[in-house]
Amino acid sequence: MNIFSAVLRAALLCCVTVTACTGVVSVALADENVPGIVKEKPADGRFVEIDGGYMVPYKETIPGTDVTFEMAPAPGGEFLMGSPDDEEGRNDDEGPQVRVRVEPFWIGKHEVTWDEYKSYMAMYDAFKKIQRLAANRAAADGHSEDTEQAWELIEKHAWDGEIEELDIDGVTSATPLYDPSFTFSAGEEPRQPAVTMTQFAARQYTKWLSGVTGEDYRLPTEAEWEYAARAGTETAYSFGDNVDDLGQYAWFDNNADYQTHPVGEKAPNAWGLYDVHGNVAEWTLDEYQADAYQALGEGPVAAADAVRWPTKLFPRVIRGGSWLDTPEMLRSAARFPSEEDEWKLADPNIPLSPWWYTEDAATGVGMRIIRPLEPLSDAEKKRAWEADVELLRQDVEDRLAEGRGALGVADETLPAAVEAAEKLDQQE
Repeated sequence: MNIFSAVLRAALLCCVTVTACTGVVSVALADENVPGIVKEKPADGRFVEIDGGYMVPYKETIPGTDVTFEMAPAPGGEFLMGSPDDEEGRNDDEGPQVRVRVEPFWIGKHEVTWDEYKSYMAMYDAFKKIQRLAANRAAADGHSEDTEQAWELIEKHAWDGEIEELDIDGVTSATPLYDPSFTFSAGEEPRQPAVTMTQFAARQYTKWLSGVTGEDYRLPTEAEWEYAARAGTETAYSFGDNVDDLGQYAWFDNNADYQTHPVGEKAPNAWGLYDVHGNVAEWTLDEYQADAYQALGEGPVAAADAVRWPTKLFPRVIRGGSWLDTPEMLRSAARFPSEEDEWKLADPNIPLSPWWYTEDAATGVGMRIIRPLEPLSDAEKKRAWEADVELLRQDVEDRLAEGRGALGVADETLPAAVEAAEKLDQQE
């Protein structure tokens, strides 16, 4: 057996066509092993009917690790985004309410944990090693077939293009933490939610995860996030309007004891999602504007058309509230704008890190991922994963050019390339 055959995975092929925004969805399956889709109606548990099968919850292992994450199905449908004028704690940026039509997707049962995010952080050293080996490859004459295959894997995953072309298929890894004692001050146990990553780093995480799993993961849009958090409700919280019940569902300023907590310790919403209120607030793809809903009218408007794609570095929309926040910030409709310079005041880097924040508010910012039923187009991938404004692109390029970042190619054979690099590095 060669050195990487044990970690190679067969590609999962799926052709999905959505023909209706609500009700039954038409699906053509090229592979019966598509994660989260079964042909027979489940005997129990949550599921979403689609034409040709059923969307069901599933668990996936991050290739090359023993780390798992769980995804839950969300049906297509319509909902009222925003809050009514009389909702207690309401802010003006939550209205006017607009009816939004959402396509089916899977969403993380939990917020992304340190166990998951550190698997991505490990790519910094892995990409550096792959790049160094590829740049200093010895002559392959006389090498065994296994060794030659290992070199081919390494060269395949070493980025050899121009840095400014990285949005084609290159993935940047988060740099090592400037001050781990700050980032981990609220906890870093494997099941605690990861925090302080920028929205760009969160999007690169979803790009890397998509590459190694063969599925299309991304951050939710603001509309998708609220739709899933509400889980069919129109109340202030997914469990109702009584704030006295919040402690059963959420970690917030009154009960968190100044730290994040392992995901899944509180009660879930009706769709099986944990910590949609509190613990950590969660990134969405949207740019924040206080009057964003006014331009949408009464609807119904498709969720894809309701997205406000960023045109500037900040602010961007964060949802759900965190362990730092008071109850009103944990409501399903509550919106929170990100900061940039203010969240990096202690960052000594020039340019400032595109991957990490350094101030207290960021210890309450994390993420939750989704996977749309319909695979992403190339244009959608670029919007969901890449640096989206010139200032951010330039900061990333500058850091990489100076050797203060790591860049590589992520696909389903990357775990094999990492293993090959480890073994070849030991032989040098």
